[in-house]
Amino acid sequence: MSFELIKKVNEAQKKPSVVAARSGDVVKVYQKIKEGSKERIQIFEGTVIRTDRKNSHTSRITVRKVASGVGVEKSFLIHSPLVEKIEIVRRSKVRRNFLSFLRDRSGKGARLKNQNFNREAVNDVSDEAAEVAEAEEARIKEEKHLEAEAKAAEKAAAEAELLAKQAEVEARHAEQQ
Repeated sequence: MSFELIKKVNEAQKKPSVVAARSGDVVKVYQKIKEGSKERIQIFEGTVIRTDRKNSHTSRITVRKVASGVGVEKSFLIHSPLVEKIEIVRRSKVRRNFLSFLRDRSGKGARLKNQNFNREAVNDVSDEAAEVAEAEEARIKEEKHLEAEAKAAEKAAAEAELLAKQAEVEARHAEQQ
């Protein structure tokens, strides 16, 4: 396999447009969670303490929040299909990429200096490619829905056939007695 082919596959896995989250940003990460056959979106809001491999298809952010007095950290692959979107809530001024010192601090010591920024402009990643992808996703969902309806109708027909056979067998059994 050539390196160009691998590079092409990696580029195909990238999302067309993502929010440029940096260390120190407070972000909301909308993540798809699958529970059985149901799917929902869960929001994880916290401070970005690390960004890795920004230009790669494996780019990742680590988000930290304190929940019920316990620090919780989650790593999110930015280009993963499970990450629906990332929204920047607040931007802070920091001088390093890895903010590990926040793990040891709580309360006022864990505060970062806020920075003014245009929230709407930063979070606006609407792109023609993204709209096309959403339309494609809606089309696929509709196809799956129609396929499920066809399966349900097929199953109902098979069940009706079984009930007819059962009634026929019971009628023959009643004749013999």
